[in-house]
Amino acid sequence: MQTPQLSIAYYGDDFTGSTDALEFLSRAGMQTMLFFEVPTKEKLQQFPHLQALGIAGRTRSLGKEAMKEELQTAFDALAKLQTKHLHYKVCSTFDSSPEIGNIGLVLELGLAQFRNQWTPILVAAPSLGRYSVFGNLFARMGIGSDGHIHRLDRHPSMSKHPVTPADEADLRLHLGRQTSVEIGLLDILQVEADTLAKAQTEQVSAGKKALFIDAVNEEHLLTIGTFLESKAIEQNQTLFSIGSSGIEMALGSYWNQQGVFSPKNTWQSLQKVDTLLVISGSCSPVTSAQIDWAKQHDFIEIIVDAPLISQEELSENILQSYIDQAIIHIENGKSVMIHTQGGLQESIPLSSEKLGSALGLIAKKVIESTHLTRLLIAGGDTSSYAARALEIEALEMIAPVVKGAPLCRVYSSNKAIDGLEVNVKGGQVGAANYFGLVRGDLA
Repeated sequence: MQTPQLSIAYYGDDFTGSTDALEFLSRAGMQTMLFFEVPTKEKLQQFPHLQALGIAGRTRSLGKEAMKEELQTAFDALAKLQTKHLHYKVCSTFDSSPEIGNIGLVLELGLAQFRNQWTPILVAAPSLGRYSVFGNLFARMGIGSDGHIHRLDRHPSMSKHPVTPADEADLRLHLGRQTSVEIGLLDILQVEADTLAKAQTEQVSAGKKALFIDAVNEEHLLTIGTFLESKAIEQNQTLFSIGSSGIEMALGSYWNQQGVFSPKNTWQSLQKVDTLLVISGSCSPVTSAQIDWAKQHDFIEIIVDAPLISQEELSENILQSYIDQAIIHIENGKSVMIHTQGGLQESIPLSSEKLGSALGLIAKKVIESTHLTRLLIAGGDTSSYAARALEIEALEMIAPVVKGAPLCRVYSSNKAIDGLEVNVKGGQVGAANYFGLVRGDLA
């Protein structure tokens, strides 16, 4: 059987971000699948026409030692794919800290594994409302909305993130807290002048091993994609990069311009479903507004006791009442949202792993007991654990919803989960009516 020739592979630091990258590669016309483990050669032979793949990781929520153990194994396996580009996908708000989701550690591991002289870091994603100017990151309040744009350290949501609050907008300083690697910048003026190659050579010669790249529009991404592809060809080995789905947007833009891949503009339409199940571990005020909207539009609310679940060993007995309630409402034709926001207490440490796993287990039991066909998962830190509890093995995009959060089809050995339609959104994604949009109310 034929093993696919892959142009790019990526490792996502959480599930929501991984589907984000999946969407932009799919939109660029590449046959792309998202897995939860690096697929074996035998597994890849089942998809001979695959042109790109992603791995949905969970390192955004891990400490340094756990990250190192997980990434070393993943990077070893991904290196064997010998792709032209290998991307470590991070959230477009660069969520990280020295203690949790340390991107500096990723940089160090990537430099050692792939032996590049330098690592490009592109965080800007203009179509998602993420902009980088002279190394400072700005973010719109709510992806897919008309919210205001804020400097990251003044962002109403990200500056108050419960795990990795953003208190520094200069990405060089932010990453500098996490690594001793020399960090530089290819700034917006150099991008505009298309002098990236010259500036990169000068900075690498001066000892810089990581270079952030500014961008504020799609034209900048084309310039950057052209530059990254030329560097991969020049060095004749895998180019390791770090960044948001701006990496996929940049390379996709270049490949489309060159006719390597043709952008896919026609997708399955988003069909309306009578019942939608939502599970949410998001603390974002954007998600909170969506929960409020849903309560006013025929969604049944079930609030999970987050502090209790964070302190207890996960068992189906603790979750059974939530499962039973959801099944009854869904069998009566109601959409249900199960979330953690109502019980949050800042004085009690909350476990992303336990909360995400609990939400995923609840959803799995509900789906196994009903004829539910569509699920929405909200929340970055918890989503990876929820997906694993759901026994999701792989996904592919089937329809756009808002940029960065596509509707996907699930592959699973669990027959009740296989073929399920899943939408995964980060805390910052969507307007207030987002849950209704995913249900198909506007279809």
